[in-house]
Amino acid sequence: MRQRTKSEGRRQKLEGRSPETGQRIAIYPGSFDPITLGHLDVVKRAVHLFDKVVVAVASRQEKHPLFTWKERIQLAEEVTSGMDRVVVRAFDCLLVDFVREQNAQAIIRGMRAVMDFDYEFQMALTNRKLAPAVETIFFVPSERYFYLSSSLVRELAAKGGELTCFVPEPVVKALRSKLTQ
Repeated sequence: MRQRTKSEGRRQKLEGRSPETGQRIAIYPGSFDPITLGHLDVVKRAVHLFDKVVVAVASRQEKHPLFTWKERIQLAEEVTSGMDRVVVRAFDCLLVDFVREQNAQAIIRGMRAVMDFDYEFQMALTNRKLAPAVETIFFVPSERYFYLSSSLVRELAAKGGELTCFVPEPVVKALRSKLTQ
């Protein structure tokens, strides 16, 4: 395999590509408890802009998730298995450290409404301070998922509500199984 020259690496960096791989890589972080159709909408649209999208499942035990970390990773892998250029990875460190580890150039975030803005803006500015070369890109979800959240899905599932218009079938089954234990 041919070594990249320094000038090639600089050119790729200017083009928003990883000097190591030559790819445009984005990280889509979240707890994904559970992963929803809104999350998948963002992933599908991000794939059109990047060579590789990493769905990064955060540990986030302080949030007391319904699904274990391992279960959330498995569900994300199952529902993205047919998507080209999408991989699922687990992380339990600072997001910017994970981004560097993956040789990524961007962080993808979904922003549903004004209520998300303050938190997302604060996180984007903090990440920019820690890693100036990494951009945060916000995706506004499709109208049909604009109100959708994992917490809403968990509440619907706990009360026996209809889930198929909010989450993929493997997640419906996992929710039903988890809540009947």
